Amino acid sequence: MRKKIFKFNNTYSKLPNDFYKKVLPQPVKEPKLIEINQELAKYLGIDLTNLTNEDCKLIFSGNKVPRGSSPIALAYAGHQFGQFVPCLGDGRAILLGELIAKNGKRFDMQLKGSGKTFFSRNGDGRAPLGPVIREYIVSEALNYLKIPTTRVLAISKTGDFLQRDTLVPGGILTRIASSHIRIGTFEYFANKNDLNSIKILSNYAIKRHFPSLVNSKNKYILLLERVMILQAKLIAKWMNFGFIHGVMNTDNTSISGETIDFGPCAFMDHFDNARVYSYIDQFGRYSYGNQGKIILWNLSRFAECIIPLVNSDLKKATAKVIEVLEKFSEEFNKLYFQGMRKKIGLKKILKDDNKLIIDYLNILQKEKIDFTIAFRRLSQNFNKKDFEENLLSLCKEKKILKKWIFKWKGRIVLENSSPNLISKEMMQTNPVYIARNHLVEKAINSILENDDFSIMRKMLALLKKPFNEIKGEKKFSLPPNPQEIVANTFCGT
Repeated sequence: MRKKIFKFNNTYSKLPNDFYKKVLPQPVKEPKLIEINQELAKYLGIDLTNLTNEDCKLIFSGNKVPRGSSPIALAYAGHQFGQFVPCLGDGRAILLGELIAKNGKRFDMQLKGSGKTFFSRNGDGRAPLGPVIREYIVSEALNYLKIPTTRVLAISKTGDFLQRDTLVPGGILTRIASSHIRIGTFEYFANKNDLNSIKILSNYAIKRHFPSLVNSKNKYILLLERVMILQAKLIAKWMNFGFIHGVMNTDNTSISGETIDFGPCAFMDHFDNARVYSYIDQFGRYSYGNQGKIILWNLSRFAECIIPLVNSDLKKATAKVIEVLEKFSEEFNKLYFQGMRKKIGLKKILKDDNKLIIDYLNILQKEKIDFTIAFRRLSQNFNKKDFEENLLSLCKEKKILKKWIFKWKGRIVLENSSPNLISKEMMQTNPVYIARNHLVEKAINSILENDDFSIMRKMLALLKKPFNEIKGEKKFSLPPNPQEIVANTFCGT
């Protein structure tokens, strides 16, 4: 008897039928497995040694449904660029089932690009290989920067070509997530005035993600509070590392506080508070600097969905919800500046610290200085002879930065710590390697055009230790040349 490889323990598929549609992945023509995330498989307790290459190829392409899985496409709605769409759902993704990791945590295993579902509308249910590779590289970069994120267990080629702007090769991604419950999932039922389903979903979410709240008297308002705190932490971390999600629709906002649904996402090169990467985002709704405001907007939509559960008296319920949402800005700003203080070597909290940080960012914006390099250079021991020269070389107008360095050094003295120790800690806060947009594009093009995975694999190796500079790999830490700049990225729908 063959050993059970995936020890599925499914709960979402036991919820009422309105929550999902049962569906099987559609087989592809010539499946080819191109990458398995061995480390993630081990964490999830998946024994790949008991899978043949043929099994892997078939399972991770959707051509074979593993034993114990319960394939479903999830129902949800969502506000997309502020406009409400009552029925979105998994149009090109199928949840195979849930796995319990070695540490006891529950994770969804989902195929993305696995064919049409009830929710596909006019789509083909498939994913281009390029965005699949992008999601793999960027999600691994986030993971090793300790930013909560969904991760990729495997990527496969389908052997099929998809009609987008041109014909592009198809791919399938096996995504691992703490869950796929989105703010849009709540909106789906709220739009139908289905309070019973909202209650079932809320209770399920609490049991799965916040079990300590199960027996709490005010568990629904506490659910909002927990989700709010997780989102504040997530967006603050994104912004601390110059990451722009790009499509912060409510259907792309996971209540578990993980980064999900990578589309036109990117790490910034030169700092620009108004930077966007989606060519659709003409008005900067999802720009770098707007991300905190937008998540509060999304949380407000979530709050509207669960208000009837908070208190049967709408006036009282609304007052409680507003009280929670009003805490967001303070919580977010605290977390954001906490991260930024760490980036410039500050542990103590003094009155003018936030201004010092904002002044530095203003210089980076005015001078179009690379965000990651600016903080990495600042991390060098400031007592060394070439410290100031290295930092000033990033600037055309050196006077303003020189003045800022003088103020910063004066503030660092108040830390009462050795320059060596401060530098060491900053070096472990400010990465040398990020998933730079132009390098991600090079990796993708190298695979699509030449079936060459060397750039992708080199990037992944460096991104696993983003704070450790490796000799001979300088090109992976540099910003793009003018001709290498990638203005927009795409999700592949």
